[in-house]
Amino acid sequence: MWKGFAVYLFGSRYEKAGKSSLICLFVFWGLRQAEVSVQIAPGILYLMAFTVTAGSMWQDLAANNEALKGKNLFMLPFSGWKLTAAYIGALGAYTFLTRTALVLAAALAVSSWGCMELMGCLLSALCGILLTAWVYGERRYHFQKRLDAYAFYEEDAAAARAKELKSVETALIWTYFFRYLWYHRNYLVNTLILWGAAAGLPFCLLQIERSFALPIGFSLLTLNTPVCILLSCDPHLEQALRMLPGQRRSFLFPYGLFLFLLNLTGDFIFLLSFWLQGGGSDVRYVFFAVLSAGLGAAGSVGMEWYFPIRNWKTLSDLWHHPRKYAVPGSLLLLSGLLSPWI
Repeated sequence: MWKGFAVYLFGSRYEKAGKSSLICLFVFWGLRQAEVSVQIAPGILYLMAFTVTAGSMWQDLAANNEALKGKNLFMLPFSGWKLTAAYIGALGAYTFLTRTALVLAAALAVSSWGCMELMGCLLSALCGILLTAWVYGERRYHFQKRLDAYAFYEEDAAAARAKELKSVETALIWTYFFRYLWYHRNYLVNTLILWGAAAGLPFCLLQIERSFALPIGFSLLTLNTPVCILLSCDPHLEQALRMLPGQRRSFLFPYGLFLFLLNLTGDFIFLLSFWLQGGGSDVRYVFFAVLSAGLGAAGSVGMEWYFPIRNWKTLSDLWHHPRKYAVPGSLLLLSGLLSPWI
């Protein structure tokens, strides 16, 4: 059973596991060669491993559980706890290798550590996997003494939400955007976390030259993946927009404005925190914040319309597609040209 789930998540030859491992190796080796040194306390490493794993695990569990969609799976003569353990084990390994390992590779490459710190990180990640799976299952089946795989089966809820979202066809487009966030609360939480990170970014960037710190912050705050894949995650909506006349103007412009407002909110939070940390204030900062938010929104909408992500297997793959780095990376390169005026 574990092999079946693992093959589904990693590929028939576990190619995704190998690819993720190579990426982590390159990141670790590259940062080591750059001789970047940051003092990170072991407790921070453990907390980082736990939070990244727990957050990513919850995200994977809350997404459409494609691996559990086959109803015939529950008819097989397997004991419930084995099926649950196989699913949690495979999904936990997928979460660790594709998300947590990359963060740990970067953190361990720039800090000093030993076997005890490495074991602590691995145990913290394992704790994040098990605790998240338990909390996620118990929130729906709190009356059960023992979890089973049905606790992670979300087809009915997803179908109900999809049915309710279809009712917005005659409503205002802005109503659709806000209801989209409301019915996908993990997307809303992701946006709130991004805004929280905007408040904390100046603590990490204040020692960097101002002309570089601000563009880095503005570029990173366009990395709001869930709301930037509105068409990719709903192929039926994309097909309808491309077939019906006038939809490019009536949908894409409000969508771009919606992303612009989200980006601008994060940029203003970042600027306010930057000023409070002694970064100075200048009207040019506001101009570049508005410019960055607008370019980020236009780039995200353009990528969705001209380069939508298709043929994805799970929503987790969609959220972590490399395309999400195209807009922030382009803004970062562009900001290098504009930095003399910041």
